[in-house]
Amino acid sequence: MTYMLDDIDEAIDRKFLVTKTMNNQAEAGTIVHIMGAENEKDGSISVFYRITYTKQDFVIKFDSLKSFCKWARPDNFIARHYESFNIKEIQQYIKIKDRNFTNFCLPIILGALVIIWALCMLIGKGSGGAVVIGILMSVIAAVAIILVYRKTKHDAMLRLYSKVSSNWGVNFK
Repeated sequence: MTYMLDDIDEAIDRKFLVTKTMNNQAEAGTIVHIMGAENEKDGSISVFYRITYTKQDFVIKFDSLKSFCKWARPDNFIARHYESFNIKEIQQYIKIKDRNFTNFCLPIILGALVIIWALCMLIGKGSGGAVVIGILMSVIAAVAIILVYRKTKHDAMLRLYSKVSSNWGVNFK
């Protein structure tokens, strides 16, 4: 999922979560503070930023505002609780947040359908019973994959919230 800005000036003096590692600068999963930005004459954008935990300053150039938005996005949850997580947990959070039906469930469902129908046609040789079993198994597979998708997304987010809330006296389960 891409967060879009109308102008690069909207990003100045805000914290962003880096979603893609670039040029030996900020690793995916780090929080950066955008300190300044310039629109270049050729349409590209130069962004001046500081990595929050190392206090290192960098300049990076993007072809467009869209490419900047693919590189980093605002994320208040991670920005507030950055110290509570390690880099692998944040990268997992990014992966989970970027999942959607079309890029996660649909390929798995299509693969399952191909396998189910191939088995039904080989074993049943096209009989009416094989078609009914194929339809039934297709529906069961699709529902199961969607439920697993929702459950894994929910469990991953719940793990992160539980880790943050461990000092609050509140238990998310």
